[in-house]
Amino acid sequence: MVIREFKNLLSFLTVLPVKMDNNMLSDCARYMFAFPLIGAFIGLIAGVFGWAMYQVLPGIVVGGLITAVLLWLTGLHHTDGLLDFGDGVMVHGTPERKIEVMHDQLTGAGGLALGILTMLITALTVGQIESSIIIPAIIVVEVSAKFSMVVMARMGKATHPGMNTSFLSFMHGTHGTARLIGGLLISLAIALPLLCWTGVIVIFAGVLTSLVMTFIAHRNFNGVTGDVFGATNELARLVSLIVLLAVISIWV
Repeated sequence: MVIREFKNLLSFLTVLPVKMDNNMLSDCARYMFAFPLIGAFIGLIAGVFGWAMYQVLPGIVVGGLITAVLLWLTGLHHTDGLLDFGDGVMVHGTPERKIEVMHDQLTGAGGLALGILTMLITALTVGQIESSIIIPAIIVVEVSAKFSMVVMARMGKATHPGMNTSFLSFMHGTHGTARLIGGLLISLAIALPLLCWTGVIVIFAGVLTSLVMTFIAHRNFNGVTGDVFGATNELARLVSLIVLLAVISIWV
């Protein structure tokens, strides 16, 4: 992967003013295994911001601010997917009907409830992380969230042709397993030095979340969609945060 591909990944996954080119979508699909690198970059920005805020503000406020920065950096794209996913799962009917509801411009009770609870618990959980480890913690959690989408692309199938199809195609192609292993190695290479074995557990918490979400998506929609990928990112972040706090509590 060279500079152009990294810039395209950064442009695709964040709102940072990075110029994209005509090969952005194909580059992002081909190098999806490098999503954790972008997660680490996002986590570094949010973590440094959080550490600075901890010097003057209480943890509960810092948790909300860090969550807001994470949402802003990703342009709320994944959050939008979370809301649509909540609506689609809650409605009764065929997979086609559920997908139709997900594509509806209006947000229903299921989406609102899932979105509010996810963001609220995320903020409260972040606020419980000690300032001394806030930077490595947020980095590893974001790496876990991004790798969860890589796992889903490898394990899931597309419901219909769309933007996510190229990602699934590359992850299911000849080198799909190698790309998955590459993403895992990148994630572990970041998590292990920063949080030791706690970081490894956090990464696999994201993997487990991805597998559960893939199962739910196949059961409800007969496959995964772009909205499901976004929802997985948000929920994997939340689960990773909760597991991080649990492991710290047990080991301390």
